[in-house]
Amino acid sequence: MKAIRIHAYGDASQLHYEEVAVPEPKADEVRVKVVAIGLNFTEIYSRKGLYPSASMPFIPGGEFAGVVDAVGESVQEFKPGDRVATASGVGGYAQYAIAPAVRLAKVPENITLEQAAAAMLQGMTAHYLALSTYPLKSGQTALVHAAAGGVGQLLVQVARKLGARVIATVSTEEKARIAREAGADEVILYTREDFESETRRLTEGKGVDVVYDSVGKATFEKSLNCLKPRGYMVLFGQSSGPVEPIDPQILNRKGSLFLTRPTLAHYLLTRDEFLWRSGDLFKWLATGQLKARIDRTFPLSEAAAAQTYMEERQTKGKVLIIP
Repeated sequence: MKAIRIHAYGDASQLHYEEVAVPEPKADEVRVKVVAIGLNFTEIYSRKGLYPSASMPFIPGGEFAGVVDAVGESVQEFKPGDRVATASGVGGYAQYAIAPAVRLAKVPENITLEQAAAAMLQGMTAHYLALSTYPLKSGQTALVHAAAGGVGQLLVQVARKLGARVIATVSTEEKARIAREAGADEVILYTREDFESETRRLTEGKGVDVVYDSVGKATFEKSLNCLKPRGYMVLFGQSSGPVEPIDPQILNRKGSLFLTRPTLAHYLLTRDEFLWRSGDLFKWLATGQLKARIDRTFPLSEAAAAQTYMEERQTKGKVLIIP
């Protein structure tokens, strides 16, 4: 089969399109014939060595949708031919990939496999951020950075569904339009306006209840200043680079703030939790309550171009790789 392998950490040129052996599922695993692969910053971090791999060379990619091809010993829930999706797979940048059965969901017939691949990781991320990390309530206000990106658009929609007011930050007029279409109440073009002072103005100096920040280094410090006392700083990404170490006393001085750095894996600790999040996601997609915008697709052989497109912050929704 064809796959993308990384032999050394570095830039996008380290993504090599190669012929490799088809993987065999172990006990409690499922092999999937991949139809669509979701592109995420985690693969870029892995390629750079920020998230080191246990072995070299390795095939990146954890989010994909496709059709079950083979099942490992003791797998009862899935059979060949089932339409499935995962955000916790192994070796996803390939024509065939492996997923743990406990983190695999059946895709309803009224959702395409491309939709499933576009929404699985980012949709469940939006779900846990808004329903678990900081459970948004009607009437509260959230600041969402990178609101026109894949997670951002879904998070805005989920937050609005929960009755929250959403202030969104974006970089361009086109992205502002996308954020408004997702349901943002207010949109700040951070390239033209200082998002801290604008957020303060829009909240009459009170600040927001929660900041959802996937940008990291470039936005972190000012985001803390946007929070009301006892507000929540939810840092769930670092697209602009890692945040510098901070003195915990800063949280005290800025209003007894809360700071958390969550990741999806810790919000999928049980099969029931996984089925709750993926089930809500598929239900919302099927009924039109949630829309997953697919921005661009790239063939597997052009995975380097796909990652570069994302690194350059050009994305206006989900990017898919098609094997």
